[in-house]
Amino acid sequence: MGRSVAHWRPPSQQSRQPPPAGARIESLISMEKLTTLTGVGVPLRRSNVDTDQIIPAVFLKRVTKSGFDDALFYAWRRDPNFVLNQPEYAGKGQILVAGPEFGIGSSREHAVWALHDYGFRVVIAPSFADIFYGNTAKNGVLAAIMPQESVELLWKLLDEEPGRQMTVDLEQRTVTCGDVTLPFEVGDYVRWRLMNGYDDIDLTLQHEDDIAAYEKMRAEKFPFKPKTIPAKHWAEEPIQSAREPEESDWAGPLSDRGII
Repeated sequence: MGRSVAHWRPPSQQSRQPPPAGARIESLISMEKLTTLTGVGVPLRRSNVDTDQIIPAVFLKRVTKSGFDDALFYAWRRDPNFVLNQPEYAGKGQILVAGPEFGIGSSREHAVWALHDYGFRVVIAPSFADIFYGNTAKNGVLAAIMPQESVELLWKLLDEEPGRQMTVDLEQRTVTCGDVTLPFEVGDYVRWRLMNGYDDIDLTLQHEDDIAAYEKMRAEKFPFKPKTIPAKHWAEEPIQSAREPEESDWAGPLSDRGII
């Protein structure tokens, strides 16, 4: 099923300021604020694009969270006629316009990393897989939901002028291509998160005072160091494991040859 947009209200903590720079471990994915973006639109006339087509499983062995731009649509890019191999789009795309059910398949977050690393900040489609939709918001990519007829109109406009630029206005929830302006859907929570540039760490640190207060209370109420069981229940004498070998005077099978 495609991702539907639900109503959401920002939490009461929304007014809190994010922590100062350097107070957190920086994410390898740049979470810049996204309000308005003007960039080259890329028409991807394909439906049901799954995450294995976005990035093959062989690339998931990498241990970093960046550097996946070469893996994006890896199999398709071997075709010289693929859209990203055309000079108007190669290395220039920022807004991807795709068919319905984009991002289906496995839950690999690498699919969004690959799109982001290539340069895409916006993906427009009639529908998205739920997990993929959630992963986009976490990694600074907007998944904009637009009716099929609107997507087809954008495809037509982009085909008429390859390399054409589009403008996505997240605040107004509109996409402008040439003289045409079309609305798109995005959840209130996702919109708020992208416009503020919040990743998961930023959201957690909005509750930094509450976390610190809890840790202080916990240390005072439970002063012992974390163990399997509290210290008051420890045995008076260490318990020897049944797996531990008993001491023996036997030197081993090589001792009679002078090798110990």
